Amino acid sequence: MTIKIDGSYGEGGGQILRTALSLSCVTKRPIEIYNIRKGRKKPGLQPQHLTCVKAAQAISDAEVQGAELQSQNLVFIPQKIKSEDYLFDVGEIKGSAGSASLVLQTLLLPLFYADAPSTVTIIGGTHVPWSPPFHYLKDVFGAAIAKMGFNIELDIERWGWYPIGGGKIRAVINPAKAFHGLNIVERGRLMAVKGISAVSNLPLSIAERQRDKGISLLNKKGIEADIGIINAPSHGKGTFFFLLAEFENAIAGFSSLGAIGKKAEEVAAEACREFFDFIEAKGAVDPHLADQLILYMSVGKGESSFTTSRITQHLLTNIWVIKQFMPVEIKIEEMDGAGRVWCCSK
Repeated sequence: MTIKIDGSYGEGGGQILRTALSLSCVTKRPIEIYNIRKGRKKPGLQPQHLTCVKAAQAISDAEVQGAELQSQNLVFIPQKIKSEDYLFDVGEIKGSAGSASLVLQTLLLPLFYADAPSTVTIIGGTHVPWSPPFHYLKDVFGAAIAKMGFNIELDIERWGWYPIGGGKIRAVINPAKAFHGLNIVERGRLMAVKGISAVSNLPLSIAERQRDKGISLLNKKGIEADIGIINAPSHGKGTFFFLLAEFENAIAGFSSLGAIGKKAEEVAAEACREFFDFIEAKGAVDPHLADQLILYMSVGKGESSFTTSRITQHLLTNIWVIKQFMPVEIKIEEMDGAGRVWCCSK
């Protein structure tokens, strides 16, 4: 039976599409999504979202209707998941710096169900607004799902910035033999802080200023950090600052992107503020990881749980989509803005 999904529900963004495509491939259940991104400034499928559809179609040999730019209605009928070497280019349909990370996230869970390893190469934005940068995907998300039995190897060949894109990432996805539950309730002591300060086709002194400002702000809080400088290969120009916080029981990531007129010092300060807010809040998992983890918990065996520093609309919307597909019980307990989430297969 076809699952019908209102794409304007809750947060109403592209996450509904991506989660629905992933779970449709995994469960082999046809879907019909309507009102796709209806409330957005540019509603319907944009290049990044259309690439997600085309990619999900390729890995599952799906029948598809409505796969075109600006379409607000989509029918997706998956078949068998296939392990192959895949290449997808977000800018192929229309020049775009759409997120390579979000396209990859659409494909990961289904390809963990394949019968052999797959290689996925994606060309697009690797460090762009409103999506997890490559380094977050590799060092935070990848590390978290590895604890559940999901193994992915990630590499970046070329960085892609807004508005040109053209970055290139590669993922090797190994089939998961068993999916374990995950429980991250207490983050524990802060063990180490690492980071990178990167520029592409700009003076290296900008990356140095970002690094120096970040170290200064962290030192004022009594935190030592090892922050490296990267002169990143790219077709475009951009700057990036990333902090990786390693706790006893959890890993969290915080980043900021440069922009025209934005001082290097502010780029670093923005990521540091986000890190400091997380430290002062309750919860073991940062809000960005929370809405990504719940999808994997929904297919894991037994009960999983985590605490997060903030219950977001993204998380709540993702839970709603998951419940359309999976026989799971998901409970949320909010605690002064933070919260605890339980997930258990029925």
